[in-house]
Order: sequence, then C-alpha cells, then structure tokens
Amino acid sequence: MVELAVDRRKIMRIIAGLMKHAVEENFEKEGRPKWPPLSPVTIKARQMKGYWPGKILQQTGGLASSISSYSDNDKAVVGTNVVYAAIHQFGGKAGKLRKVNIPARPYLQLTDEDMEEILKAIKDYLKFNQV
Repeated sequence: MVELAVDRRKIMRIIAGLMKHAVEENFEKEGRPKWPPLSPVTIKARQMKGYWPGKILQQTGGLASSISSYSDNDKAVVGTNVVYAAIHQFGGKAGKLRKVNIPARPYLQLTDEDMEEILKAIKDYLKFNQV
C-alpha cells in the first residue's frame, strides 16, 4: 500500500483522463450548468459566416479540440493554450474598445458528480491495488 502512495503516476493519469472527459462533456452539453445563450448579435454574425446553427463555444471547434491533459507523480492537469480561452472561461470585456461583454462560460469546471467519480476512481485504485 505504501508503494501506491509513493508512485502515484497511474492514479494521476486516471484522474487527468476523468477531468478531460468532464471538460469534453461541458462542451457537448454547452455547460453544466447551462451556459448563458449567445446574444442575437453573435447569432447573426455566425449566420452570416455559415457557423449557425451551432454550439456555444464551438464556432470552429478550435477551443474544444485544444483541451489537453497532463499528469505526473504529483498532479493531474487539464487545460488549453488557446489565447482566447480565458475570456470564455471567466468572461469580461472584449472587441474593439472593449465594448463587448462576454459572459463567463466555464468549460474547465468539474461538477459534484465529476468529483464523486474521481473519488470513486481513487478508492477503487487503492482497493484493487493492495499489496
């Protein structure tokens, strides 16, 4: 059992995978809880470019497909390196002269159910890997 506490790479890899799946679920379901809808102006702009109907935060799919996971012995991480990712996660002012208010649509978020699934995975890992 001590070995499991020292070498945590396998469980961290499992946790990172579960977190990445949760983020993918957020994109699929357009938020958990649901994100604010797109503004009529945004919908009209998307229609003119041929991107509507479509899903929120998935005009081209670039942000959703940029989500990656990483793990090592000490951490499990999920994130993106897309420049515009933070404005969608946290919300804020954007556009020319910062006149456009973009509401927060937290996609890097875990639900209580996700946390329960991670906890169950940890318990199962410890249970089935006893020495």
